Amino acid sequence: MRALPFGSFATRCALDLYPRPNYAYGVQQGALLAKALGIPRITAIEFGVAGGNGLVELERVAADAAKAIGVKVDVVGFDRGEGLPESSDYRDLPYTWRKGFFRMDVAALKARLTTAELVLGDIKETLPKFLERSDIAPVGFVADDLDYYSSTVDCLKIFDAPDDKLLPRVLCYFDDIVGEEHVLQNDEVGELLAIREFNESHATTKLKPINGLFWKRVIPAAWPESMFAMHRFDHRLYDEYVGNDPATQQLALVARR
Repeated sequence: MRALPFGSFATRCALDLYPRPNYAYGVQQGALLAKALGIPRITAIEFGVAGGNGLVELERVAADAAKAIGVKVDVVGFDRGEGLPESSDYRDLPYTWRKGFFRMDVAALKARLTTAELVLGDIKETLPKFLERSDIAPVGFVADDLDYYSSTVDCLKIFDAPDDKLLPRVLCYFDDIVGEEHVLQNDEVGELLAIREFNESHATTKLKPINGLFWKRVIPAAWPESMFAMHRFDHRLYDEYVGNDPATQQLALVARR
């Protein structure tokens, strides 16, 4: 079914028919929130592009979401292009990652992309420059596949951007908070440590798991465990109502039988 153009965008998201259902869900929810807030365009970002399969898929999902929901989705990928850098910091989990892992064939990937933007270089330098641009739509989805604690710390600085660069809530996928058996992920190392430290250092912006997402899925899957949402509580649009028609939100007393 994943190989066939089966169903609407909403159906394909609900049934996990996209090869990366986590990306589809994140983009879908970001676009729906933007539409409810009257925002016509958002940005979806992948930090850690590696070979490029995820960015290609994100580009496809973004196009489907734009067509179905009516919100344009710009896609941007950040990567060094040279694979993982050297690290001797235990927090980067050098027992499972090594310098040079996940190199990119830049020319081949650029030839595959149609609309996505590829930003190459050290994220510590490229992300601040990116956020200075005036043409950036509010970020609505972020995928972090940077592996290292140190790199994730750098990428989370995107959530220090001003309100006009972020939706009040941003869907986030963290690829490396669940690892292979030998990794033994915990919040003293890796991406989980970066998330914990971010939360500890920010009073009104928090990265939190999405409670109950696993149980809301039609098909049981592992990826909901890696989905978080960035909440900026003091965002000017945070309290804007985006739920169902208020007229339908009443529960009349059932007649006695």
